[in-house]
Amino acid sequence: MTPIVLNYEVSGEDFTRAGEASSAIKNKLKQIGIAPNVVRNVAIATYEGEINCVIHGGGGKIAVTIDSQKITIVISDTGKGIPDVALAMQEGYTTAPDDVRSLGFGAGMGLPNMKKYSDNIDVQSEVGKGTTVTMEFNLS
Repeated sequence: MTPIVLNYEVSGEDFTRAGEASSAIKNKLKQIGIAPNVVRNVAIATYEGEINCVIHGGGGKIAVTIDSQKITIVISDTGKGIPDVALAMQEGYTTAPDDVRSLGFGAGMGLPNMKKYSDNIDVQSEVGKGTTVTMEFNLS
């Protein structure tokens, strides 16, 4: 299988468009016949990352690579970065502002859900420079 590569832009602080990229990825995976449980896991984890880009990253990019073995999703932003990744991985920990939380976002489940629904996750972040999250989803 020739790898399929997809790229998406995420608008910062635009909650009306939040979820468009993860929805498009979900639809593409269904279209090419990826197993429903994998599609579900990719959709949930990618949506969480996309929302994090909107809330914390000032927008960002999502790159998807699909090959015969796995789906790799790389979500990157140039936002404020995460000072303590281990703390941010704890369920319920959030730095989302009150106005975002009043919209129903920022409950502190983004990174924990990304970890839960992916087979492998790597979070690289530098304060003042941004964050890159790489997730892998096995197809076998």
